[in-house]
Amino acid sequence: MASRSLGGLSVSRGGGGKKSLSARNAAVERRNLITVCRFSVKTLIDRSCFETIDDSSPEFNNFAAILEQILSHRLKGQVTWFGYESPRSFWDYIRVACRKVSQNCICSIENMENVSSSRAKGRAWIRVALMEKHLSEYISTALRDFKTTRRFYEDGAIVLGEEANMLAGMLLGLNAIDFSFCLKGEGLDGSFPAVIDYTPYLKYIQSSDSISSDEEELRTLGSSGSESSTPENVGPPFLMDENSWFNKCKRVKQKYQLTLEQKGYLEELLRLRENQLSESVSQNKILLQRIEDSDLAHKLEKEQLEYIIVELQDQLTVLKNNDLRSRQELTAHLTNQWPSPGALDVNAVALDTLLYRKHNKQWYEKSYQSLDQLSAEVSLSQTSLDPGQLQEGDGKQDTLNLMSEGSQLFSFSPSKLLLQHFGLDEYHW
Repeated sequence: MASRSLGGLSVSRGGGGKKSLSARNAAVERRNLITVCRFSVKTLIDRSCFETIDDSSPEFNNFAAILEQILSHRLKGQVTWFGYESPRSFWDYIRVACRKVSQNCICSIENMENVSSSRAKGRAWIRVALMEKHLSEYISTALRDFKTTRRFYEDGAIVLGEEANMLAGMLLGLNAIDFSFCLKGEGLDGSFPAVIDYTPYLKYIQSSDSISSDEEELRTLGSSGSESSTPENVGPPFLMDENSWFNKCKRVKQKYQLTLEQKGYLEELLRLRENQLSESVSQNKILLQRIEDSDLAHKLEKEQLEYIIVELQDQLTVLKNNDLRSRQELTAHLTNQWPSPGALDVNAVALDTLLYRKHNKQWYEKSYQSLDQLSAEVSLSQTSLDPGQLQEGDGKQDTLNLMSEGSQLFSFSPSKLLLQHFGLDEYHW
């Protein structure tokens, strides 16, 4: 920044003055919009005491224009693919930031057939939110989403400043008014921007010092023009004082009515919240009782299942013991039925031997009751054979055959005993 001194006067040039002037203008603009919004809310509340607020009400049309201007203040444009910035409506911000409101009307506004432009959808949203008595809730939810708000608005916007909290608070009083709008009227036409009418809120109030000076001037002029002026002619000051007191009383009465209406609304809201709280408490008690009942039922079921598991384990142990005992008894039974080696000699079951008789040229089968009988038979056969009576070749051959058969008998006797033990009395080797 460069500065020069001209005759003792300092002249500065640079961007500092422009920045301060721009900041001042932005602050004045924000303050004007917030102030006129507060006035419009008051006029709406006053008018609602005498008639229904609809699209034909000038107070509502002015309020809708003011709210639209506030929500469009320093709204960023939408950048296209070619790098150009196209204008954007506040509805683009509302439909993103108010999605979290329970039972919101965003989808209903989007699906309206007779509303096509973004500006018209924003105006329809203002009317629907007022009829639902949720406009303050929508604005509060949108302002809490600071990340989305920063994405849609530039620095210095009303929704990014301290005035935003005031906006949500002053809109709360509109919940006491019953609005009636037609969503197919001309008010939803988005072809033209909304224009604010400031004349209902402009009022010049002359100070008391200025009133006194005017009265003195009038008195002076009256005394100079007429010498017969009397004190009775000095009446306007008292009349003006009376009018001023009357106006003040009227304003106080209006404030009282407004406060009374807000008090009634807040009392009704408090009763509603108390009813909701009592219902929530009762539902909470019911849920707690259900949880306790379910916990008790689960504990009983767990105890029953544990008892069943213990009982099944006992039954399994008994079955294992019975199985082991049955195996032992079966083993002992089979062991007792098996013949001992001594019994094979003394009480042997029938022995089947095969003897080959040379005389018949056939196998001859004969049974013996014991090994002693078989050995005696063999010895008897040996002693009865006379080498002189028999031919030498045939006698020797028969003796060898008999001895070989006896040896075969003794060699196969265990297998034969087993077969006879299991009921196979005859088997041909």
